[in-house]
Amino acid sequence: MTLAQLNINAAFPEIFLLIMIGTFMIIDLFGNERGRAYVRYQLPIAALLLLVWMCGSSLFSPLSQTAFSGMFVDDALSSLLKAAIAAAVAALIVYSRSYLEARKLFTGEFVLLMLFATLGMMIMVSANHFVLLYLGLEILALSTYAMVALNRDSATSTEAAMKYFILGALASGLLLYGMSMVYGGTGSLDVAVVAKTIEFSRANDPLITFGLVFVVAGLAFKLGVVPFHMWVPDVYQGAPTPMTMFIGSASKIAAFGFTIRILGDSLAGAASDWQGMLVILAVASLAVGNIIAIAQTNLKRMLAYSTISHMGFLLLGLLAGTNNGYAASMFYIISYALMSLGAFGIIMLLSREGFEADELDDLKGLNQRSPWVAFLMLVMMFSMAGIPPFVGFFAKLSVLEAVLQADFTWLVVYAVLMSVIGAFYYLRVVKLMYMDTPKDNSPITAGQAMRTLLGVNAFAVLLIGLLPGAGLMGLCLSAIQKSL
Repeated sequence: MTLAQLNINAAFPEIFLLIMIGTFMIIDLFGNERGRAYVRYQLPIAALLLLVWMCGSSLFSPLSQTAFSGMFVDDALSSLLKAAIAAAVAALIVYSRSYLEARKLFTGEFVLLMLFATLGMMIMVSANHFVLLYLGLEILALSTYAMVALNRDSATSTEAAMKYFILGALASGLLLYGMSMVYGGTGSLDVAVVAKTIEFSRANDPLITFGLVFVVAGLAFKLGVVPFHMWVPDVYQGAPTPMTMFIGSASKIAAFGFTIRILGDSLAGAASDWQGMLVILAVASLAVGNIIAIAQTNLKRMLAYSTISHMGFLLLGLLAGTNNGYAASMFYIISYALMSLGAFGIIMLLSREGFEADELDDLKGLNQRSPWVAFLMLVMMFSMAGIPPFVGFFAKLSVLEAVLQADFTWLVVYAVLMSVIGAFYYLRVVKLMYMDTPKDNSPITAGQAMRTLLGVNAFAVLLIGLLPGAGLMGLCLSAIQKSL
């Protein structure tokens, strides 16, 4: 392999992050207390923000480039997703610091696992080869399993990690088995070669179709859609809140990138086969997620079922099979990650040592305790419910427009009805905050950085909603058009 084939510049953000991880690991192992303190907070945030700048600057490059003999691609799609992932992880570290410090979990292991997971996610969204896609997925998965089990003294966290690990291993096996069948039917693991083979010669090969079933099953687990959603409520409730935030934000962006590389790029020629599968998954996810969420009393568990319904909406954009549909799904997942960061950030803000603010009753009378925090939560709930002018409304609208253009009118009607049902449990949270008497009158304390970032987060939810077409949606559409 020549230097020209390697083209290391295309993978510079990943190489930079890997060097930073190695450096932080050495400092955390051999450095003094002051150095360790920097490695656990300031330096990782600085490295992630630098990644946002690097990926953001390459977003406007007119040409995509490949590296490692075509196994890795640097294009507008990967640049936008990587910038969003790095920004989400940086925000997560800020949000989770006080929460983890109170529980003696803010260690070097947490930050390093988070950065390793970030590296896996960046590889996933830039992979142009099935082997590299799977490698990125496993780096993310193994890091996440360890993070969910980070609180070793908690039986709930340990149980959640065991369930996640066992079901995750099963899903990885299904995905790998499906990829091997696609390889058997096309003779290649290269995304571009597989796409051309399916499109021009072997689109109706039963082996490819059979492999596609396993691939979609594996992807469905990673997205957490019905009927592969069994792990989502237990892991969301059992994991420490920062890990739940990670699974519900940055991890979902990477899962979208992984899905678009496989279905929208590699297996686009077999769209008629996987569209039908996605219709079933989306319909089931919208129903199960929205209806079962109504019965939940635990806030994190309610948001878990909410996530299932949101992933159903994400699939609606993907099953449209058009650039507009892919761009709408991309806009949707980034918007959802932003809302998820805010919602879980507020849960951590309300938590304190020995107390997890993860029950719906813990939000009662929040407006009397802190009008500002109650307003921030109201913004997140209204946006998730799809109420204008917040970003959640325009994210749903863009997906529904793409589905309507693809002539799935009945699906649009069904999705709107499910959204109306879903609005109930979001508005119930608002009712508890503004109309009920508080059960707990303890003061709400948080660092200035966390309060400021929560304000910025809520403002972004409003601003992107007010300017959807000119801002993020325009970037998503441009990235899809340049890359697929």
